[in-house]
Amino acid sequence: MKNMEEVAGFMREHDLMLVTAESCTGGLIAATLADIPGAGKLLDCAFVTYSVQAKQRCLSVSDQTLERYNLTSEEVAREMAQGALGNSRANVAISNTGVTDDVDDDIPAGTQCFAWAFRRHDGDKPGDAVLFSETRRFPGDRTEIRLASAEYALQRIPHYFGLLDAS
Repeated sequence: MKNMEEVAGFMREHDLMLVTAESCTGGLIAATLADIPGAGKLLDCAFVTYSVQAKQRCLSVSDQTLERYNLTSEEVAREMAQGALGNSRANVAISNTGVTDDVDDDIPAGTQCFAWAFRRHDGDKPGDAVLFSETRRFPGDRTEIRLASAEYALQRIPHYFGLLDAS
């Protein structure tokens, strides 16, 4: 599903409403979906938590997770997704954290960590969510990496939704 219209159609078909928790993408995941007509039925809200403090305050990312795994990690992305789901009426969350520049000797530019959290039923609490995560590395400059990351995050919704029955 390369086309965002197809992703939106899939979301409509499966009654999916999204919340995003974005760091590196700075709101581009939500903005990409918002470009689709009728997005108001698909997008609840977006958290742009660029700073460590915002991730902790808005999404309840723990000090221990940050210290143990690093800011650019699937573990942080997973806590971001769970925190967003807990602060939203959405039933699916996408989070993203990563680096676009060579700012860390240990983490190459373009490294992006994602998480997808699915609430199975309306009564589920955020802790009941089914979580998936992955790390990818995208080529290009800062803008190209951020745009590719946003599109990739949305395109993976059908894939992970399809794995829900197996989990």
